[in-house]
Amino acid sequence: MKKRNHFSIPTKYIFAVLAAVCVILMFLSYSTGLGGTELGRIAGYIFVPFEQGLNGVGGWMREKKDTLEDLAAVQAHNQELQALVDELTMENSLLTQNQYRLAQLEELYELDQTYGNFNKVASNIIATDGGNWFNTFVIDKGKEDGVDEGMNVIAGSGLVGIVTKAGDNWAQVRSIIDDLSNISAKTLSTSDLCFVKGDLQLMNEGFIRLEELKDPDDQIAIGEKIVTSHVSDRYHEGILIGYVNEIEMDSNNLTKSGTITPAVDFEHLHTVLVITDLKQAVE
Repeated sequence: MKKRNHFSIPTKYIFAVLAAVCVILMFLSYSTGLGGTELGRIAGYIFVPFEQGLNGVGGWMREKKDTLEDLAAVQAHNQELQALVDELTMENSLLTQNQYRLAQLEELYELDQTYGNFNKVASNIIATDGGNWFNTFVIDKGKEDGVDEGMNVIAGSGLVGIVTKAGDNWAQVRSIIDDLSNISAKTLSTSDLCFVKGDLQLMNEGFIRLEELKDPDDQIAIGEKIVTSHVSDRYHEGILIGYVNEIEMDSNNLTKSGTITPAVDFEHLHTVLVITDLKQAVE
């Protein structure tokens, strides 16, 4: 048997017809003054729920619109706050840098006063060899500023190294931690001679080498200051190199060896002082 085809009217057409009827009834009711008649009551039964539904939909849409406007306002306010946070963060970073820079300048000033008998010029480090330590680096002062090969370089609390090359407006410095560095030194308290040698591998532990120390009376203890000696042909006498970290007798039972903690932070150098007086010129 064939199935019967059931005729159905789409919902959208039914809704359209009801809406048209409501509009017609509303028009008749208000235009003919039949608000109290049977026609008016019928219109009320049909139109009022429909109008309430429309009002409900309109209210929901207004509420959503207000919510979206509020959300947009909050997002705009958040963007303003984030911009303010970014600005304050940058200002704080600049302030921290300025404070650090001021601390460096104060440190250099104190160092300048400590070695006040030497002529000096301040310079900034502009390049390194790319390693973790400032074992060799380039500064922004050269021969035009009175900086030349063989001049001692200081920073922090003591000796950094020596100028090995110089151009018109630049100079290269080899620091005391470099593997090629070998300094004639002495103990501050007893003037016993020794050698301080650079060692980048050992510097990873924060130390450099102390060798051939003559300490016949066993007077040198941990913390002893090691300075440049008077017999050095390249370094001025009395510049602080570092502090004894450990020391022990060599196999020859005549000298001692150990390690030194440098007086300079060779991981965070920025500005140095170059002593423009050559050692040979003041001897």
